[in-house]
Amino acid sequence: MAPTLLFDLAQYDLDRVVQDTAFIESINPHRGDMRLLDGVIWEDIPTSRAIAFKDVRDDEFWVPGHIPGRPIFPGVLMVEAAAQLASYLTLRLFPELDFLGFAGVDEVKFRGQVVPGDRLHILIHGTNMKPRRSICMAQGVVGNRLVFEAKITGMPV
Repeated sequence: MAPTLLFDLAQYDLDRVVQDTAFIESINPHRGDMRLLDGVIWEDIPTSRAIAFKDVRDDEFWVPGHIPGRPIFPGVLMVEAAAQLASYLTLRLFPELDFLGFAGVDEVKFRGQVVPGDRLHILIHGTNMKPRRSICMAQGVVGNRLVFEAKITGMPV
């Protein structure tokens, strides 16, 4: 049985951007090739929930080497994108924190491929949000396909 999505994406305008890359970079330190969020579509900071996206391009650093002739967005980068959204959400919830490090990932399952041209939607729900440790459930969706899920733990460093 397939898992249920954290959010019913039909309830959200997936073309609307409420926070752009400049705003994301004002919260998260990731830059260049390692900034894996292109926009936030929806956020509800008090309830620790958000939806963001990553547009997977064919000119990214991993394309030539991660399966030549058949580029597949690496799973580790999917998880990193989710960790960046978890960090963004936690830092918005606790603005007194300077930086949130990626402290752990559990219950990871990859359920589909992501390729150049895809828009990867990342869904986050903070289930245990505290200034010293945050735990978020994350999912990645392309179109109507769940492509990954994970439990992300972050801690201030």
